Amino acid sequence: MVYPEGKIKELGEGRAETTNNRMEMVAVLKGLQELKNISGDVLVLTDSTYVIRGLTQWIFGWKKKGWIKSDGKPVTNREIWEELDKAVQARKGFGKVDWGYVRGHQGTIGNERCDEIAVAFSKKTYIDLYQGSLLQYPYAIYDIPEDISLPAPKTKGETKKKAAYSYLSYVNGELKKHKTWSECEARVKGRSGARFKKSTSAEDEKKIIKDWTGR
Repeated sequence: MVYPEGKIKELGEGRAETTNNRMEMVAVLKGLQELKNISGDVLVLTDSTYVIRGLTQWIFGWKKKGWIKSDGKPVTNREIWEELDKAVQARKGFGKVDWGYVRGHQGTIGNERCDEIAVAFSKKTYIDLYQGSLLQYPYAIYDIPEDISLPAPKTKGETKKKAAYSYLSYVNGELKKHKTWSECEARVKGRSGARFKKSTSAEDEKKIIKDWTGR
């Protein structure tokens, strides 16, 4: 949770019997509930296309059809969808809710921190949840991709995403190439203004480097 007045509050929770989809939904639900009766627009950033499409596209048809999908089967996780719908509707009068998509495990620092918290709770290991000033927060939370639009749905026969040729990091004017994402992540994590990206070919790598350095 990032507040306009410059405060950060991390939230985390684990459940014994659950799924990835359910916990992605619960994360958004808890965040919206945390903002109950607080005025202002809200931007929700998530790596879950399931959550975004569910709340901005699918839910209207589900409700009209009595929570039955187009294939005639009941909507999965209906009880959480209903809670989420109420939470979104409750924001009306306080501000609008916008949605942004960030691809998971691609180096978006806030997303990586969320993953770190989620993994800790799933393994029932201790993790210190931060609450305090944005200035003291060790993660560059505002370093987000320029494009946070929802990607188009995949079509049948669509090829898988391209494998990485290299991972690039650019910190304090110094460029480095990495063979693995973990190496790249270790260099940029918590570094304000750091840039990072996966290249998919030698040509792609050259283009990224030129965009960053002008060379």
